[in-house]
Amino acid sequence: MPSSRPRISFDTQGICNACRYQEKKAKIDWSIREKEFLEICNKFRSKDGNYDCIVPWSGGKDSSSIAYKLKYEFKMNPLLVTFSPLIPTDIGILNRELLIKKGFDNIFLRPNQNISRYLAKRFFIERGNPKVHWDAGINALPLNVAVEKNIKLIFYAEHGESEYGGKVIKKDSDKVRDLEEVLENQIGDDPINWIDDKVNLNDLSPYKYPDEDVLLKKKISAYYFSYFFKWDVYDNFKYVKNKFDFKENKKRISGTFQNYDSIDDIIDPLYYYMQYIKFGFGRSLRDASRMLQNNHLSRSEAINFVTKYDGEFPDEQIDKVLEYLNCSLLEFNENIDKHRNKEIWTLSGNQYIKNFNIE
Repeated sequence: MPSSRPRISFDTQGICNACRYQEKKAKIDWSIREKEFLEICNKFRSKDGNYDCIVPWSGGKDSSSIAYKLKYEFKMNPLLVTFSPLIPTDIGILNRELLIKKGFDNIFLRPNQNISRYLAKRFFIERGNPKVHWDAGINALPLNVAVEKNIKLIFYAEHGESEYGGKVIKKDSDKVRDLEEVLENQIGDDPINWIDDKVNLNDLSPYKYPDEDVLLKKKISAYYFSYFFKWDVYDNFKYVKNKFDFKENKKRISGTFQNYDSIDDIIDPLYYYMQYIKFGFGRSLRDASRMLQNNHLSRSEAINFVTKYDGEFPDEQIDKVLEYLNCSLLEFNENIDKHRNKEIWTLSGNQYIKNFNIE
């Protein structure tokens, strides 16, 4: 990943912290980690038929693989908790139904769409990210359900700050989910700050976290699955494909070479395109880096995919995105240019040129 990725760091040898973390993982005795995982499961395992853990579940390959393993390999009784995508895709809906039919219970929250659409447009204009409130929602909902239903254990997927390069606040952050880190790195502010003439306090209920003292009183524990088992997004895809015929797109996704990751929200290609505008790297570089880390691609293959697809405009999704955002194409393009990072892009005539290449 390039140095323009937020919070990534490089050592004196020019190696990023994500790659150093991969080197560390290569030395881990995963059998010891699995034993620790089983001890946690046994500590919280339900003896009365109630749910013993929560899985924050999008219906995608990663959270679905975790849910399936917990229920059928480790004999837990998970409750799947889903915060709705902004613009759900047909294939995302289908994949959620495929897993639910395997014997899972699911709480699905689709918040007030008038407020969600307003916030999506507002954050797209203000921050170049239409999913700020969605990030808050997917993080808040599992905790709120855990408090309400008195479920003491939550399993999240991977610790992205460690796996992909970021800011790790505490020594065990790759194991134990830390609320302070989530708020600082993912959300950036308190939803209370979103109140304006169109958004009131009641509208923010789906996005607000429980008070920290409530979480402490309830003694809720939250762990990253990736700490206990080697994390590989492509292996997760193959696992769910085998277990319940998880469906991938028939063709690759705009901006990348793959067709199976982040396929449940029509707005996602815009989200990744804005990363390209703001940070100089897009979805193809993100995906290729992860595949390269786990030896599913050679470096030359990865560079070829990045050169070919990174920064591709989401033409296929643009009409539905503009409708959702209640935004004209002119307003949309003006906002893209407003968020373009001038340290990365140089205007040459009527065309922007990126100041670095991936080699």
